[in-house]
Amino acid sequence: MSESKPLGLFARYLTLWVFVAIVTGIALGALMPNVFQAVGSAEIAHINLPVAMLVWVMILPMLLKIDFTSLHEVWQQRRGIAVTLGVNWLFKPFFMALLGYIFIYHIFAGYLAPEMLDGYFAGLVILAAAPCTAMVFVWSRLTQGDAQFTLSQVALNDVVMVFAFAPIVALLLGFASVTVPWDTLLLSVLLYILAPVLVAYFWRKHLLEQGTFDVVLQRLNPLSMAALLLTVVLLFAFQGKAILQHPLVIAILAVPIVIQVYATFGLAYFLNRKLCVRHNVAAPSALIGASNFFELAVATAIALFGFESGAALATVVGVLVEVPVMLTLVAIVNRSKGWYEQAMRS
Repeated sequence: MSESKPLGLFARYLTLWVFVAIVTGIALGALMPNVFQAVGSAEIAHINLPVAMLVWVMILPMLLKIDFTSLHEVWQQRRGIAVTLGVNWLFKPFFMALLGYIFIYHIFAGYLAPEMLDGYFAGLVILAAAPCTAMVFVWSRLTQGDAQFTLSQVALNDVVMVFAFAPIVALLLGFASVTVPWDTLLLSVLLYILAPVLVAYFWRKHLLEQGTFDVVLQRLNPLSMAALLLTVVLLFAFQGKAILQHPLVIAILAVPIVIQVYATFGLAYFLNRKLCVRHNVAAPSALIGASNFFELAVATAIALFGFESGAALATVVGVLVEVPVMLTLVAIVNRSKGWYEQAMRS
């Protein structure tokens, strides 16, 4: 009950607030580029520390709700797990490669510099081959997703990523091998999974012992939503100059990314419904498949092609698209709950 008011208020004005955050970020990035370059450079292994702190504020409320003694029960939701893994690794990167080929080399080829086409294509593939880690906790929470399932699925995805990310990227880009930025991958797992889970475990235990769990969770909710909007401001401010300098290129690159996100989500959501997976499991299952691990994607693109490459720019567009597009999917999940649950009753 403690979540209903803040989430309801946030959802009611969601479109307006996100639009204001995007415009504010672009404007601040253009007006004060040096300030946001400094903030953007505060990173370790391509993980921006201010954004990481905001992500912590966003994900802790959901992690606090996890009953760690019942995590073993997640196996009962193996159909949702199978859908996520299948969509993430057997469909998503290959579908993005198809979209990239169609849009970059054909539909929009006349509007892009010929020498940049391969880089743009590579960036799109790298982005799609890196499923989300941290932000999916936020999307799951906004859809009343099962917290235990979300944590278990994210952890499992990270394990698969260690073995599957580089071979898939190498296969689709025709490389003999791909050097994975292990520092980014490992630090992300530490920052976004291990550390916050440990903090949430001990903090939850303390709050339950003190009888203040509900009060603290209620106070965290508005902070979590404010952190989400501030994250949007920062992400767009970091790239404010690039957005204003290359608006057409960014708009073009956004087209296949947006199509891929909606298609991946739609497939996973539909499969979960066909398999009669509970809505609070289907929601994070579909959203995990749709969103991306943009820190890893950006780091890999820079490592392979350079900071000023088309590949790096394409992954950055993924960063810009991530939050506003994923919030529309959150709205779709919430509004379609009645339709979805018809399958459970039939």
